[in-house]
Amino acid sequence: MTGTKAVALEEFARRSGHAFVRFDYQGHGASSGSFRDGTIGTWSADAIHVLDEVTEGPQILVGSSMGGWMALLAALARPDRVAGLVGIAPAPDFTERLIWDRLDAETRATMLRDGVWIEPSAYDPAGYPITLKLIEEGRNHLLLGRPIPLSCPVRLLHGQRDPDVPWQVSLDLARDLASDDVQVTLVKDGDHRLSRPQDIELLTRTVARLVEEVS
Repeated sequence: MTGTKAVALEEFARRSGHAFVRFDYQGHGASSGSFRDGTIGTWSADAIHVLDEVTEGPQILVGSSMGGWMALLAALARPDRVAGLVGIAPAPDFTERLIWDRLDAETRATMLRDGVWIEPSAYDPAGYPITLKLIEEGRNHLLLGRPIPLSCPVRLLHGQRDPDVPWQVSLDLARDLASDDVQVTLVKDGDHRLSRPQDIELLTRTVARLVEEVS
């Protein structure tokens, strides 16, 4: 919840007179629980619960990286509650495409034996624990490669210097979404987080325009 983009969007919402909700998934940030115990199903259920219990009326869902996948799953579960969706370097299917498919035989064997593998991370010196449960359960929620039945407007922002989630993922997502109102904005010098001042300005401008379009 304390990330640059989340805080900037809340400030934008306050200035604009719009309601705003930000939350941490289980095992993330200020929420209780262990990251190792989490799954895509657990975290998408968190997003759906917040949508059901904390908000009223049509919502614009905004998700960054894994949050983009969660926003898609929440929108699919509650299409009547979602007026639009904004993804920042969205990472649908990352457990399969960006983790499992990229692991060498030795690392896969380690995960199958131990149930966990510590993925090195530029954002956390301790690395991220990737559990076999996360990979296997994630297969229940894969979206890409077939039609995604969402009809709401979707805006995707992606840096072309993203070392974590290739920008082509946003193009694949745009291709698969049923909605005809899908726009992809590529930031040539943008990284994965898209948290520089100019990136934040692009994000808030994108959300502001979408609010006007769906109001």
